Amino acid sequence: MRHIERHRTAHIGWLRAAVLGANDGLISTASLIVGVAAAGTGRAAVLIAGVAGLVAGAMSMAAGEYVSVSSQADTEAADLTRERSELAADPAAEHAELAGIFESRGLTPALASEVAEQLMAKDALGAHAREELGLSELTTARPLQAAFSSAVSFAAGAALPVLVSAFVPSPYLTQAVIGTTLVLLVGLGALAAQVGGASLTRGALRVAFWGALAMGASALIGRLFGTTVS
Repeated sequence: MRHIERHRTAHIGWLRAAVLGANDGLISTASLIVGVAAAGTGRAAVLIAGVAGLVAGAMSMAAGEYVSVSSQADTEAADLTRERSELAADPAAEHAELAGIFESRGLTPALASEVAEQLMAKDALGAHAREELGLSELTTARPLQAAFSSAVSFAAGAALPVLVSAFVPSPYLTQAVIGTTLVLLVGLGALAAQVGGASLTRGALRVAFWGALAMGASALIGRLFGTTVS
């Protein structure tokens, strides 16, 4: 019978990015809507602020992620170019370097040399990219994919408070946005904790706490600003 192991660390990368984007969209847009509503403005102004926050936030996330991951991709490309040159100039030294890596992981010198030789015979650059540089197909930087994913996750999180502000009657808008946002934050925190193998309660509460703090601060500033202007 084949033994299959499932490791939670395989989910950490995409999960962290998805939850971070959704949390950013949810908290920032909800806080913006609550702050504008607390200033005493009408539904139209609140809805415009929410939609503008959703679009601006999603584009900002996409741009920031694209620039960041593009820099990573440039660094990876430069490292691979240098490694390719070193392999062409002195393959024996590169073989010794790769064998040394395997020795440091517990292989005997003879076995480490044999493994290095076989791997380099099949794909020398790929072997050094994985073992020396820590690069693989799964970890390769993809700027466009990262930008799109960040924008979508942010927009998905921001959509809830925008929809609430569009359909809930004005007298209950602030309470509805705060309530639905906290419920979704608790759900996101619990989901992330469950997939990561952490405490559901702790994961949910810490996300909800910071969301409540952000919305409370925005409501206070909106109320003070609205009072001062009026």
